[in-house]
Amino acid sequence: MELESNSNKHANGDAASVGGGSDSKESSVERELNGEIEAVELNGSGGSSNGHHHHHHQGHMKKPLPVGDGHDGRIKRKARRLIQRQNSGSGGGASGASGSNSTTSLTNGGIAAAASSGLASANSSGNNSAFSSLANGMLPAGTGYVVPHRRWKNSRRSRNLQRGRGLPKKGGAGGKGVWGLPGSEALAEVYEDENDPNYDSECNDRNVELREVITEITPEEFFKLAEPIVLEYYEHGDTHEVAVSFDEILQSPLREHITSILVEIAMDHKDSQREMTSVLISDLYGRVITGKDIEKGFNMLLANLPDLILDTPEAPVMLGNFMARAIADDCMPPKFVSRPEEHQQLNEHAEQALRRADALLHKQVWAHLDNVWGMGGPLRPVKTITKQMTLLLKEYLSSRDVAEAQRCLRALEVPHYHHELVYEAIVMTLESLSQTTEEAMCELLKSLDLTCLVLPAGMEQGFMRVYDDMADIVLDVPLAYIILDRFVERCNRAGFLTDKIINNVPSR
Repeated sequence: MELESNSNKHANGDAASVGGGSDSKESSVERELNGEIEAVELNGSGGSSNGHHHHHHQGHMKKPLPVGDGHDGRIKRKARRLIQRQNSGSGGGASGASGSNSTTSLTNGGIAAAASSGLASANSSGNNSAFSSLANGMLPAGTGYVVPHRRWKNSRRSRNLQRGRGLPKKGGAGGKGVWGLPGSEALAEVYEDENDPNYDSECNDRNVELREVITEITPEEFFKLAEPIVLEYYEHGDTHEVAVSFDEILQSPLREHITSILVEIAMDHKDSQREMTSVLISDLYGRVITGKDIEKGFNMLLANLPDLILDTPEAPVMLGNFMARAIADDCMPPKFVSRPEEHQQLNEHAEQALRRADALLHKQVWAHLDNVWGMGGPLRPVKTITKQMTLLLKEYLSSRDVAEAQRCLRALEVPHYHHELVYEAIVMTLESLSQTTEEAMCELLKSLDLTCLVLPAGMEQGFMRVYDDMADIVLDVPLAYIILDRFVERCNRAGFLTDKIINNVPSR
């Protein structure tokens, strides 16, 4: 009978809680806080042996009990709301069923739901007996964990239990110190305030069309880019590599500057580099530059000759050689130099350069223009260089001009091959059978040693080569050993021979 009365009271309490829930104006937070207080009191009554002792709602909230080892008695809020919605939909049937005397053990969620339903009915109707019977019949003794008030106060879950699904407020973007969802700043459009001092109406204009703009370089910047390419060409001599490099940096308005840049750089170098520059202009013609571009380049050089003379006094002669060589290579028409009246406002240096080019082109055969820069340079064949040295020595014996011999030797630009000049000078002395020739050659070798045109290593190598070839030389000159001893002694008195040369003199 007692179970029946308890069940009836429980059912009535549930119905009252449903009705009270619809009419009550309490907030959801107050209802949940009241439910937690009663749950704490319920824990205290569940531990007593007599189930008929009832406790009032008023009282101090006790310390939460620890969770038991064998059974988890925590009240889950999510489960309570689910059971509450079921109770509100099905009336008091669920309460009656949960209050029946059944031996089946309830789950954690069921206990939480039943306790929450009982607490709500006790609040609305004030029926303490139903609350006590629910506690005695359902909650296990000595178990259960209640979340404190502060946990509810700091929760971000929505406090409106009548709406929503219990998700965090604002999608997790609310709360203190929170500026929004992580990554939302990248998705939101930036608001631009026109009153902002940093606001730029031109940059922030929405009607902007972006186009690719290729910046044009100035002739001065182009010269800085082209100079390393030309200097590298003087090292490897590959005109194809130069053409590819110019294609990468070249713009159409700057094609006429290529010829002027090449000639200006070549004027500061030797004849061998000038020869390579003439070859480069010929190879770039038709591929990178046209005949009109070459003509414009030489016109720029003619106009700039007064400034070029300050650094290179022989600039008019050099420019005339470049123009004559370009015409011989069919890069320009001959009328460019034959009709100086077509050029406007020529200065005296420009007229001199045009006369020089016209004089070189006056002959019908232009083959001699291939050697307009001389026969020197490391790219020449060895036989050609040897022939040039022989002619140099013969001219020196006839003129005895040491300075001219030194100038011609520098023009050959083969310092690594100067030992050949020493070898040819000694052989020529042995073959001449003349003391005058010995004196002249000794004077020449001494001057070359003093001016360091021939280094001691080159001098020593030239003498040692003669020592090694004496077996063959003596076949043509029987007195070669006697003349060699006399010449070495003369050079030793001049003071430019090393001990190695003196000690290794061969004898018959």
